[in-house]
Formats: sequence, C-alpha cells, structure tokens
Amino acid sequence: MIVVYFSRKGSNKYLAKKISTCLSCESEEIRPWLNVFLLFLMNIHLGIRPLKNNIKEYDTVILSGPVWMGKLIPPLRCFIKKYFDDINQLIFVTCCGSTDAKKDEKFGHGLVFKEVESILPGKCVFCQSFPIGLVLPDNQKENADAFMKTHLNDENFKGEIQERFENFISRISEINMQQ
Repeated sequence: MIVVYFSRKGSNKYLAKKISTCLSCESEEIRPWLNVFLLFLMNIHLGIRPLKNNIKEYDTVILSGPVWMGKLIPPLRCFIKKYFDDINQLIFVTCCGSTDAKKDEKFGHGLVFKEVESILPGKCVFCQSFPIGLVLPDNQKENADAFMKTHLNDENFKGEIQERFENFISRISEINMQQ
C-alpha cells in the first residue's frame, strides 16, 4: 500500500502523512510541473512529474488531495490518467471545504467521488471525506473565511474528525484483509 497525495495548503499532506503513519506504508507527493491553482482557473493541464515509486508494485493506492469548487483538480486527474493501468485498487480521500450535508451540491465532494469512481470503474473501492468544518467550533462552521484559513494539524485533529479518521483506518484495514 502507498499513499500518494497533492496538497496546496497542507491539510491533505497532513492527512496523507497521518494515514501512511497509521498504516505503516510509504507516501509520495504528486508534483505538478507548474502553479496548479493558476492552471486550474485557466482549465489548463500540463501533467505531473513522474513518481519515484512504481505504482504497479502496490496492491492499493490511497490518493489524497483537495476538492476545489466541486472539481477533481488537475494533479489528481493527471495522476489517475498517467497511472491508470498501474493502479490495482484505489481509495480516494480528501480534506475539503464541502460539508457532508452539501456533498452532492454544485461544489460538493460527492460529485468528485462519483467522477473518480466512473474514471476508475472497479478499481476505486472506497472514497472518504474529511471536511475542514469538522475541526471548526460550532460558531465558525458557516464562516467561509474560517474555512479558508483553517488547516489540519495535531492541535485541531480531535473529536469528530479523529473519530472519522479511526473509522477510515479500520475500513482500510478490512479492505486489505480481503486481498
């Protein structure tokens, strides 16, 4: 198993590293060729740099990255496209701004989950979200500015998000035992 991730602000990197530590597996960062956010806004995809690890060697790839405005972002899409034939099974995980209640709306992570599952039919076995709102105080959960300024870290990774993470790790362990 390997965790492959892209992170612009650090939350998905934090999540990926936490997953790889808990599962005692390797992790590797996806490195785009140019500024991803600018390219995303212009709808330009220039690809990613080759990974150091050989994806074919792993039974399971856990792909971690953000969801921007309800879209599968270019580095994640490029990873899937570039390594499609090498991926045996994929688990997609995201730290994102959309809530569970709004996951299927225009900017929700549920739309990206459906897209990943359709791009990788039979290979995508599970998708999991970790909405950033889970670490915000109740009075900040609807505050867009708080969403944008909050990043996962050891201090705020507790309570509901920690419980969701533990359930996620248990589910991954079950999936691995079935192989």
